[in-house]
Amino acid sequence: MGCCDVPGLMTVETALNNIMTQVSPLTTITTVALADAMGMVLAEDILSPINVPPFANSAMDGYALRAADLEHTNTLTMVGKSFAGIPFTGTCEAGQCVRIMTGAEIPVGADVVIMQEETQVEGDNIQFNIKPKANDNIRPIGDDVHCGETVLVKGTRLTAREMPLLASLGIATFAVYRRPKVAFFSTGDELRPVGETLAAGQIYDSNRYGIKALLEKFGCDVLDLGIIPDCPEKLRQALLTASTDADVVITSGGVSVGEADYTKDILDQEGQIGFWKIAMKPGKPFAFGTINNAWFCGLPGNPVSAMLTLYQLVQPMLAKLAGHSQYQPPVRLQAKATSMFKKRPGRTDFQRGIYSINCDGQFEVATTGNQGSGAFSSMHHANCFVVLEQDRGRVEAGELVTIEMFNHTMY
Repeated sequence: MGCCDVPGLMTVETALNNIMTQVSPLTTITTVALADAMGMVLAEDILSPINVPPFANSAMDGYALRAADLEHTNTLTMVGKSFAGIPFTGTCEAGQCVRIMTGAEIPVGADVVIMQEETQVEGDNIQFNIKPKANDNIRPIGDDVHCGETVLVKGTRLTAREMPLLASLGIATFAVYRRPKVAFFSTGDELRPVGETLAAGQIYDSNRYGIKALLEKFGCDVLDLGIIPDCPEKLRQALLTASTDADVVITSGGVSVGEADYTKDILDQEGQIGFWKIAMKPGKPFAFGTINNAWFCGLPGNPVSAMLTLYQLVQPMLAKLAGHSQYQPPVRLQAKATSMFKKRPGRTDFQRGIYSINCDGQFEVATTGNQGSGAFSSMHHANCFVVLEQDRGRVEAGELVTIEMFNHTMY
């Protein structure tokens, strides 16, 4: 057992369950315009005010006619045209047909559309090569959505799949929940902003860039408070300020057991720590609690650990806080290891992997190499996490493992 594999740590599953049990959705509701609604969560069911389509229309370019007419003849007279937005205004009588385009309204009297490839044209005389059934190639009124139908339910997060649907219904504004506001900062005297020259013992603060990117992908309003040095009073003030401005406070670093790690001590004084340290690798020193009226999530300082705990533990919490009742955790499935994965029993291990599908249609996965919690290049090369169970040891090539596909927030 390694130095970080401490018996009795809270399992990842228990930690996540504790978080999700305590957090409740925000209740503040606002009205938003469709153009500004991307990523928002609906605070009401959306019922369609119209039928979609609002009229019967053609599914292809061709000719609209009466199906019964072709039982006695194969040639009809074209009497007009129907275009999308410019319908034929007359009636399609017996022995007649109407040239029609995709999406155009079906003329009165017609009950079928025959595609133009099944015809021969001689002026206004149209010869048809098939005998269709009534309603072929016609999209009826309400074929997609019926008036009064519930099309989206409360708690749905709006994406590029929902925005056109709302637009097709002509809905310009609707009620949504307020986005969670998240304040975050990094801690550590060794951290310097990107662009500065590093002195001895210093490193660039990379965590805030990954945290900000993920939080925005999660659908949060973010407040970046920068870098806070290892000074108890400055850290205390930053935590108190953040907790009055935001629903959630996220820190990176300072929750371990080093002499300059003050976050936990300050939280014990100013707030409450629900738990600290979990059986997760990387990411053991993760803290969860409250300060003032805000939730607190203390991420580890190592870059991969910070990203992993934010993704695995904070992402579902923020989804619940946002009222996103349709949230689904990342997809997990079985894959065959094509390389060895080094592991010791004691913690659930989230290693970075590259999955592929072999010629037999089976999922395979290989390691990205260096799995150190500071080796962030492994995240760049990965397209999944290899989730190795807490009690599992070393994995040999050929064994089955669980992989977790990255969801949209990683892309």
